[in-house]
Amino acid sequence: MAAADLQSITEKFQNLSEDDFKEEDTNVFLVTCQKCLEEEEVALLLEIIRDEKNQAIVKNMGWNLIGPITKCILRSSNNDTSKICLDMIHYLCMLCNPKEVLLGLLEQIDEAAGEQISQVVLLLLQPLQEVLLKLGKRKAYSVGLSLSTIHSRITCLPVPFTKEQTQEDKHGLCQCCCAMVQFTKPFVDVVSQSKALIIEPDTAELRKELLAFCFSCLKYPLLTAQLNLFPENTDDNPFFQFAKDILGTFVLLGEPLSVAFLQHGDRTPILEIEDVRPEEGKCTAETFACLSYLLFVQHIGLDDFPFVFGPTFLLKTNMQHVDVLLKRTEESILSKGLELLENSLLRVEDESLHQDFLEIKAVLHVVQDLEKVMTLCPIEHLRKRSLKLLQLMIDKFGEEGKYKLFRCLFKSSNHAGVQGYIIQNIKNQIDIALQTNSNSKWFLGPRLTPLLHMVLSLPEGAETDLLQYSDRIMASLNLLRYLIIRQDNEVDTKTAVWTELGRIENNYLKPLHIGLNMSKAHYEAEMKSASEKKKGLHSKKAICSVTVGENKLPDMTPEIQLQVLRSALFTFDLMESVLARVEELIEVKLKSASEEKIGS
Repeated sequence: MAAADLQSITEKFQNLSEDDFKEEDTNVFLVTCQKCLEEEEVALLLEIIRDEKNQAIVKNMGWNLIGPITKCILRSSNNDTSKICLDMIHYLCMLCNPKEVLLGLLEQIDEAAGEQISQVVLLLLQPLQEVLLKLGKRKAYSVGLSLSTIHSRITCLPVPFTKEQTQEDKHGLCQCCCAMVQFTKPFVDVVSQSKALIIEPDTAELRKELLAFCFSCLKYPLLTAQLNLFPENTDDNPFFQFAKDILGTFVLLGEPLSVAFLQHGDRTPILEIEDVRPEEGKCTAETFACLSYLLFVQHIGLDDFPFVFGPTFLLKTNMQHVDVLLKRTEESILSKGLELLENSLLRVEDESLHQDFLEIKAVLHVVQDLEKVMTLCPIEHLRKRSLKLLQLMIDKFGEEGKYKLFRCLFKSSNHAGVQGYIIQNIKNQIDIALQTNSNSKWFLGPRLTPLLHMVLSLPEGAETDLLQYSDRIMASLNLLRYLIIRQDNEVDTKTAVWTELGRIENNYLKPLHIGLNMSKAHYEAEMKSASEKKKGLHSKKAICSVTVGENKLPDMTPEIQLQVLRSALFTFDLMESVLARVEELIEVKLKSASEEKIGS
């Protein structure tokens, strides 16, 4: 029925010129064509489109068929039907106004959703490229609009996380990336073959649009994509190949990778596009961070990067990129930040960084970022790696830099584990200074004294939550024990621990004693109460609560409550044991010193 109606309508319209068509004529033609497509009478529709007698009809209203034909392809499971539909789109691209066809194609891409996104993109990229090439020189804006539309749709596709997911490519993102490279190739060739970008404003504008697209791809999908999934053969990873293609495109477009690398979020971006969509002209800090990762970790494009920068300069510049990456929470992006930091630090010799390096905001931000990853990240291997990188960063500073970094970290951190780690590092630096008989100006002598007072203290005096600060307290007690054991006349003048002993006792040891007594009494009372509840008739079903300091722990059974309390009391006993050992050593040293005075 629809086929007969379509033939009748086209015969009627054949006698009309393009100017004679009315809106109702267009509507009747389109509705009838849609019915043919629904009934899969596609061969007839193709014949009508190809017939020279119908060129006036097709030129006037054919571009409106892009949508119905695309939906027919998506709906059909017949390969022959799909092939005929693609032929129809091809002829429409040839016969119709290119700008009208362009809008029809972009509309279908823009409206694609869910699983159909990659299908529509892969289906229409070639016709879209064909239409854009027909626009001649003045096609920059249309190319930019097309790339923007395509990229905005594929950003809705999830990035595969595992090797299996990448190989399966369930959502078609990998195929889309490959297809986009082929799609941009003829336009990149136009720019790369041009020798006078300034003289040819159209070509310069096209270059700007293509650069904007490349930067967009750095942010998605490359910022999130896993590039280490195929270590034995990186070419098997479609995202690795896509990254090579994108950085290769930068070079072909005449954009030096060194210039792009030196751009930062707080500087004027490379692209100052006013006539294009704002999101395309804006190169975010994440974009440059991803570029830096590709260059220095994956070594993509490194052959086109001039090695005129020293390792310290590269580290300084990359710190801004690392800071950006470590502020994200996604595992793949955090991993990139840690890898980039490690790569940058390994280029620098140990103890070569000047203390002025700490005056760079990005460096302090990275230190704080590392602490957050160490203490808050739920992924264990990232926590462990960030701790190793913190130590690597410490090792790269000279003595004064280490001293200032320790003070900064200790004051800014609220995590007892991090504070304990810094105290252990301080102890190691003092030990190195004593063993090498160096004249250290920072970890021996007058400057060590304020450092000792800072770490040999309780945040809230005797009322400090000792359980919460147990890591810090144990580390500081071990430091004090080490200093007292090493104490002799020569060492005493270097560490000043003996001359500061009175202040240490009043500000640290005595409040710690009081705090331990109060804490043990409190937890022993809680333990007695929990034991009594356990003896009750409903002990197995009973739910109890425990308050530690001002924090109420989650409800628990009496058995679990007793385990928690025993663990706390064990921690207090351990502190008390080390504290007793420290006081015993002090007493022995005082007695020995007194006997020496009497003997002399």
